[in-house]
Amino acid sequence: MQARSTVTVEAIYEATIQVLLAVGADRLTTTRVAERAGVSVGTLYQYFPNKQSLLLSALEKHVDRVASVVEVACRRNHGQQMSTMIESVVEAFVDAKMERSDISMALFATAVGAQERALVNKAAKRTHAAMASMLATAPNTKFDDLPFTSLMLFSAMGGATRAVLEAGSPPKMVRSLRKQLVLLCGGFLTSVAVEHRKLTHAGTEPRQ
Repeated sequence: MQARSTVTVEAIYEATIQVLLAVGADRLTTTRVAERAGVSVGTLYQYFPNKQSLLLSALEKHVDRVASVVEVACRRNHGQQMSTMIESVVEAFVDAKMERSDISMALFATAVGAQERALVNKAAKRTHAAMASMLATAPNTKFDDLPFTSLMLFSAMGGATRAVLEAGSPPKMVRSLRKQLVLLCGGFLTSVAVEHRKLTHAGTEPRQ
């Protein structure tokens, strides 16, 4: 029964995405999703009581996947050189967002309410923590305020990637995004670390 339940929920999730992409959030209904999933409306209501819960669940699954991909990349790069860390994390983040750019855009267009923003913020905090933990292990490199540094790093990645998504994600632009985002993030982190070294040389011990 549990296995059947998992399969049913997954079918409903996929149907939600398909209907969302086909007709948009405004015209998405539980009836349309049930029909696409091949289940009765009554069965759908056993798992999702309304349209909002369908969209919330789809958004949660998407942002959770992106956050998980970044967390894995961060864990794998503990102790590596900072340049290697940035290349790996940028690649993981961009790939996760661009794998289905249409889904990314469609779901984030629905993230306008308090519940939706809470889901997005929760996933973002996971990535901030993962990046801060990784950067703390960079050899011979220290940062004055790792939580804020990781917030700025994630904001740069997210903002630039969203701009490319909104521009239609042409392949040439996506390739440029990967390269230039590495330069952007690497330059930022190097500048922050340099500030730390300047403070140290001046005899001022920065906050940990």
